Amino acid sequence: MPTSVHGIHHVTAIAGDPQVNLDFYVGVLGLRLVKKSVNQDVPDTYHLFYADEAGTPGTDLTFFPWPALPPVTLGVGFAVEVPFTIPAGSLGYWQDRLAKRGVATRPVETRFGETVLPFSDPHGLALAFVESSAGLAITPWAKSNVPAEHQARGMHSVRLWERKLANTAVLLTRVMGFEKVGEEDGWHRYGVDGGGPGRWIDLKDQANAPQGEWGVGGVHHVAWRVNDPTEELLVRRALIDVGLQPTPPIDRFWFQSVYFREPGGCLFELATDGPGFDRDEDMARLGEKLVLAPWLEAQRPEIEKSLQPLTMPAKESAA
Repeated sequence: MPTSVHGIHHVTAIAGDPQVNLDFYVGVLGLRLVKKSVNQDVPDTYHLFYADEAGTPGTDLTFFPWPALPPVTLGVGFAVEVPFTIPAGSLGYWQDRLAKRGVATRPVETRFGETVLPFSDPHGLALAFVESSAGLAITPWAKSNVPAEHQARGMHSVRLWERKLANTAVLLTRVMGFEKVGEEDGWHRYGVDGGGPGRWIDLKDQANAPQGEWGVGGVHHVAWRVNDPTEELLVRRALIDVGLQPTPPIDRFWFQSVYFREPGGCLFELATDGPGFDRDEDMARLGEKLVLAPWLEAQRPEIEKSLQPLTMPAKESAA
């Protein structure tokens, strides 16, 4: 393919109360808060980044806490679930852990030959754990409440509802480097770079569903990995050539971003793998303090006054 992305870089969702969000993703799911920052376009709002110990691209689920918004309207042109990869044999551990912490799970499913445990976060975001012997090469977080052998291995896939999935399929296969790899129960799976956890996207035609609307418990956008700014520009040029309207590259300090709407309406992002979250913090201290992009530092006093103080969840005495 002349252009390609290389899998999921991160998924960004909308949360309610930020402390509840922090307690769940760090305290219950055992992810590391690798960056406590703000939405660079709406800087009176947190932007919280959860990932493995090193903030490896593909392990990162991020949140804009906007508790005043209504709940999400799931519909076409939206990502409707965020599945994580967990190691093969870890499903029982997670069923027990979630049950003990009052997290309701839905019946176990089999999808494309893999065992899946669906559940939701406290604000209604649809999540799932997918058992797989494959997965991203992650750095387990040594201080997690979850033992290293059971920690999530990053994003497994994203699942989108579409009114006409064929239009999005053309974008994926002709511009972004994906190939169709299977079809099951109305879901059409596409993989990039050979497929596998972190490199899947599933599409489903839902012609009678409403148009999705952002809200608490919904996905805001899906970011796809590109190696560097040069490759990002090549993919951006290809998007323009098929009639889409990507933004110019935007410096997010820890990576560079280009945003565009796929034909069904879901907001996609191209994000570079670097420079990385340790650009402005020591790796051992990621997420411990409010970090602002350099161009926001002059606004720090006003920004800090607008943000709710957050307290890191206590370390459990036993995992």
